Amino acid sequence: MRRWLGLLVAATTSVVLIALLVPMALLIRTVAENGALARATSAAESVVVAVGTPDLRQAVERVAQPVSVFLPGGQVVGGRATVSDAVRLARAGRSVTAEAPGGREVLVSVRSAEGPVVIRVFVSDAELSAGVREAWLALLLLGLALVVLGILLADRLALRVTRPVHELSRVSHRLAAGDLGARAEPGGPPEVESVGVALNHLAGRIGGLLDAERESVADLSHRLRTPLTGLRLDAEALRDPEEAARIGARVDALERAVSALITEARGRSAPKAGCDATAVVGDRVRFWAVLAEDQERAFEVELPGKPLEVAVSAADLAACVDALLGNVFAHTPEGVAFTVRLAAHERGAVLTVADEGPGFPAELLERGSSGGGSTGLGLDIARRTAQASGGEMTVSTAAVELVLGRRPASHSAVP
Repeated sequence: MRRWLGLLVAATTSVVLIALLVPMALLIRTVAENGALARATSAAESVVVAVGTPDLRQAVERVAQPVSVFLPGGQVVGGRATVSDAVRLARAGRSVTAEAPGGREVLVSVRSAEGPVVIRVFVSDAELSAGVREAWLALLLLGLALVVLGILLADRLALRVTRPVHELSRVSHRLAAGDLGARAEPGGPPEVESVGVALNHLAGRIGGLLDAERESVADLSHRLRTPLTGLRLDAEALRDPEEAARIGARVDALERAVSALITEARGRSAPKAGCDATAVVGDRVRFWAVLAEDQERAFEVELPGKPLEVAVSAADLAACVDALLGNVFAHTPEGVAFTVRLAAHERGAVLTVADEGPGFPAELLERGSSGGGSTGLGLDIARRTAQASGGEMTVSTAAVELVLGRRPASHSAVP
């Protein structure tokens, strides 16, 4: 946007300056020519008073410009000059200004007792354009300076619009990542400021709706557990023990399903949790290290020396690490070495689990299918964990790389 505004102002300013400076440049040239011709005419008139007197030659010599006086008898006083058509026209009694090789000639016709006298003053092209190039250069520099100044002003004005827009974009991404405490600082033009206020209002409304959803989920759990308890008591009251056990098992299964649904709903409604990926990954690797030693697997662990906050709960990240390491142990022979590497990433953290086995079958990327007789949920769990944090998962020949999003920093609301 800043670039387009700069180009727009540059084009507009250039058109306006061309419309103003081109006529001004032509006017400067005309003024310079008129001034030179006026000085030549003045010089010729200073010689006119000496025509017919003995002081004519001295008057011609006093004039700084080249002057030639054509007398009626054909004599020429002053500088040598050819008799041109303009001189012949001037002898007929007309004072004229005509083009001449290398400049112009100003011809003044004077009547004397012997006949017509023509006074010729030559004005060179250099005199006609004296100072014009310097004036044009000054106009060009002035135009360029005005264009640059206009671009700088347009850039400053564009910043007043683009900075609040970038801030709104950043806050919207934080809200999309689950940071419902993110708020924008309204600023900029009134229209952009109103968008910031509306975004803050929307964020507050979303937070309120999620709070209401959590309350509804909590109320639903209480509402469902009451009839389940009654159903369990009815099952226990049956006279047939086998029938009572069968119905009780069905009630238990139903209660577990209801509890799982409520837990999942609460998880979706609750604010996005976070954890220290360094601590969680280190803990799970220590857990699997015992089995690795039993199977004589060499393993390498690379963890950063500082906490890495990611937008994943500790339980979800632990389940993700367990799924990845479980795949290594399940799909590679005993004794195959593996590596667990956790490092900082521009988006948060990157977790890599690699082994020296034959590689992961492509079917493991599909939920519910497996190349080794397993359920196929391991990589799907890892993929969903990465995506839930705002990251992604990539699988190479013998490695799985998870990019985990950074846990959003707390942000105070702006009224």
